[in-house]
Amino acid sequence: MLSSDPGTHEHELAREHQPQRLLPSRAGWLLRYAGSRFATILMTLGGAFIFTTLVLITTEASPLAAFRLIVLDAFSSPIKRADTIMLATPLLLCAAGLTLTFSAGLYNLGIEGQMILGAICAMIPLRLLPDLPPPLLWTLAITGGAVGGGVWALLAALLKLYGQISEIFAGLGLNFLATGMTLYLIFGPWKRPGTASMSGTQPLPAELWLPRLEGLRLAPLAPIIALIALMLVWFLLEYTGWGLSVRAVGINLVAATRLGVPAHRRLIEALVGCGMLAGIAGALQVLAVFHALVPNISSGLGFLALLIVLLVQARPIWVLPVVLAFTSFSIGSIRLPLALSIDSSISGVLQGALVLCALIARSLIKARGASERKA
Repeated sequence: MLSSDPGTHEHELAREHQPQRLLPSRAGWLLRYAGSRFATILMTLGGAFIFTTLVLITTEASPLAAFRLIVLDAFSSPIKRADTIMLATPLLLCAAGLTLTFSAGLYNLGIEGQMILGAICAMIPLRLLPDLPPPLLWTLAITGGAVGGGVWALLAALLKLYGQISEIFAGLGLNFLATGMTLYLIFGPWKRPGTASMSGTQPLPAELWLPRLEGLRLAPLAPIIALIALMLVWFLLEYTGWGLSVRAVGINLVAATRLGVPAHRRLIEALVGCGMLAGIAGALQVLAVFHALVPNISSGLGFLALLIVLLVQARPIWVLPVVLAFTSFSIGSIRLPLALSIDSSISGVLQGALVLCALIARSLIKARGASERKA
């Protein structure tokens, strides 16, 4: 029986038609989101490869041949694949740590110094207690690296919160101090017997190296530690209240404080956590790569990790594939001087261009979205 009340009839009609109005709106939002993501990726890759191609043309080299080596050569043999994994290990640890500080709204440019301090602190038990069982020494060295990197990051945090010094300038200053300490130890107390050398301290005994696969420079324990660290950071940021509070502080520190979030504590925790992961990366550089303390123990990997985290917008889920891509570019470019007479630093041009083009693409798409909303 039909209702004779016009109001009831109109209400039923409105209720019937409500889902039909919402569905296109939600579908439209998803399409716009997917379109913006695709446009960002397309603009980033296209812009970076165009820019790098123009640079290669100035050297009269074949861009196609150069890109083939840069992108594919790292996977051409077991040795190169192993080298790619070992280069990705410290980069993965540093990038995982930086997702913490970026999520908290901090630019931790002191990550290089934190990595260096981790290497220095890892050397202490290896030099003082060489007769301990190797597994115990590895544990002490990695723990010492984490403590050293964490303390160095804590200094930057205290300078920011209580000295009113930006973490950027505090970190850069601590980087110089860490480098000076490394050089002092290499040419002073820890110098090689007879004479000091820029090649570093006396190499560790082979039994103190992390175990390698036969015929390769791959120490499997190192990448396993890095992957565990990345998964832990991903879980903390995405599935815990602590991660939510860190991201709230990064979005608006004042508002988070008014809502009861201990903002200063979260800033310190994010910086110290990043420093600990960077310190572990430094310790693994000693145990698995150089087997000594060398002047360039960080190899600029901390700054490269900064570019990666900028590119992935501090999303832990994207850190691993981008780290593998960047390390494959670095390993693949090694053959460029011999094969094409191109300096291997062109891989750095490609890496930097990817980050720059991603930032430009996001800005353009964001500006376009804002203008569409106003219209």
